[in-house]
Amino acid sequence: MNIEYKTSAFLFAGVGGATAGAMRSAAEYAGRVYKFKVLCAIDSDPIACRNHDLITGENTSVCMDLFTRWQYEAWHGQKPPKDWKEVTAWDIWQAFKEQVPFFLFLSPPCKGLSGLLPGDKAASEKYQALNYLTVHGLELSLQACLEYGGSVPAIIQLENVPRITTRGKALLSKIKKLLKKFGYAVSIRADHNLGEIGGLGQNRVRFLILARHEAQLPNFIYYPERKPLRTIGDVLSDLPAPGDIVGGGPLHKLPRLQWKTWMRLALIPAGGDWRDLNKIDWENLRVTHTPRAGSTAVSDPRLQISGEGKTNLYRVQSVDEAATCVTGAAGVNQGAGCISDPNLSDRSNRHPGVYQIVRADEPAPCVTGTRFGSGAIAVADPRVNTKLMPDSYGVQEWDTTAKTVRSANRIMQSAGSVSDPRVPDRPGRYTDQFRMQSVDSPAATVTGATDVQNGAQLVADPRINSAPRADTMGVQDWNCTAKTVIGSMDVHAGAAAVADPRIPDDKEQGVWTIVSLDGTWHRPLTTYELAMLQSFPTHLPDGRPFQLEGCSDQKAREYIGNAVPREAQEEMGNVLLLAAAEADANVGFALSWQPVWVAPTKEESAQLIQ
Repeated sequence: MNIEYKTSAFLFAGVGGATAGAMRSAAEYAGRVYKFKVLCAIDSDPIACRNHDLITGENTSVCMDLFTRWQYEAWHGQKPPKDWKEVTAWDIWQAFKEQVPFFLFLSPPCKGLSGLLPGDKAASEKYQALNYLTVHGLELSLQACLEYGGSVPAIIQLENVPRITTRGKALLSKIKKLLKKFGYAVSIRADHNLGEIGGLGQNRVRFLILARHEAQLPNFIYYPERKPLRTIGDVLSDLPAPGDIVGGGPLHKLPRLQWKTWMRLALIPAGGDWRDLNKIDWENLRVTHTPRAGSTAVSDPRLQISGEGKTNLYRVQSVDEAATCVTGAAGVNQGAGCISDPNLSDRSNRHPGVYQIVRADEPAPCVTGTRFGSGAIAVADPRVNTKLMPDSYGVQEWDTTAKTVRSANRIMQSAGSVSDPRVPDRPGRYTDQFRMQSVDSPAATVTGATDVQNGAQLVADPRINSAPRADTMGVQDWNCTAKTVIGSMDVHAGAAAVADPRIPDDKEQGVWTIVSLDGTWHRPLTTYELAMLQSFPTHLPDGRPFQLEGCSDQKAREYIGNAVPREAQEEMGNVLLLAAAEADANVGFALSWQPVWVAPTKEESAQLIQ
């Protein structure tokens, strides 16, 4: 096969979502197959670099801090160590293996630009220093390419959060001027849905800059074909069951949530969020325990949240809709992923998606980087069988043959009740029928029909001096040896009750299955499932289930939420390679069904041809 490789370099590469996607990109044109060759993937986090190579299967990561000295001091709040030095254009050139990359990709940190960060913090010097990496990283790269390679990348792509258009307006102005200065046609938009570009199971609206160097690529770059969004159920249905760390790896364990959080999750209807808790008739709900069949839930009135919260807080998503965007703060209290906590104070700037529950038949919301209380990481899982046994609470007819009497012949397990017709119900029934008279009150009138069924012929006689047998209604201590099990072991005849301490305290953490009112298990998404919604591979190149090494589960969620979805970058890389192939073939213009992504910036005047 005749393969033509185009070089690529990645700045702020993280754990390699964009790199892995570009490595899968390909375009066939004029008998050649065009692919990307990765020169380097730069990031300041050594753990991210380690996992980048683990996921991509190539040792292309370069650990490099791109802060200037003032940025370092502003971000860390202290001076750098003595062995620290600012990265120069020469350092970047060495990382590029002394080559000008055809494609340069940047995904600078977005914490200071995200709407998840309060405005006062975003405006602080600390986060402004972090935001400046968007400009500084690009400047260093262009300087390195121009000074040591005599050229610049043919295509530059920068990815970030949509809020950069407001919080980073000044930075974007500098970037646009810089790109224009070097001869780039530039597209700047904040409405790119990477879910539609990659055909993902989530909505992921992002900001993208795509710059085409007109001298090297005079032809258009067309937009990738938009694909229908998958549902969250489409993504999760083929995965191992949650908690299966053998099939899904260590990231597939279920988060240990507080008991009260599990109960509230069960009350959020699929497709709803925390505001639906205010609509629940909680006074008529109780928590019950049903062995093998799951439990119901209780509506907790202690939340006291008004209607001022943002949408998607505690939202339960539908399985037949696209998920909301997977973000770097993938906690239930920041996205559509879990239930409302009564200790959570209400405020006007609460993040959307907090405690949202996702339906199994709809796309997931955006995967973010934080824990269950911060994003849409709960799902209404339909795989829990909640059907009762046949004949549960069954009432048998008097004039038909009884059902089989079996050992579990309790009313909640079989047809253990009967409709008894022997107590007549008719108007005009005599008073005093079956009446029990008190020994210390005058008797009712003695009538001619002296029978208990016709008059007050019963008396509560205190002289019998009897008492129920020992252990009747007995409740046994959990920490003591049990009483003897007898043949008539029932709460009315023996110590057949126990003080069971296993109903957790409100703040006790664990994993419980609570069957929601809709018959499904409203549970948090595992970190492994969030990675699959971000289109990471189910298995690493070495054959192990997808996992990240050297970091906590919380940090793994941050890495996953901050990543560019692999399949979205693959599709974007396909159109970039096609444009490169057309440029190599000197094709100045080609028709496409897709809209133009990056058009020429020159204003052309119309001329009349006679």
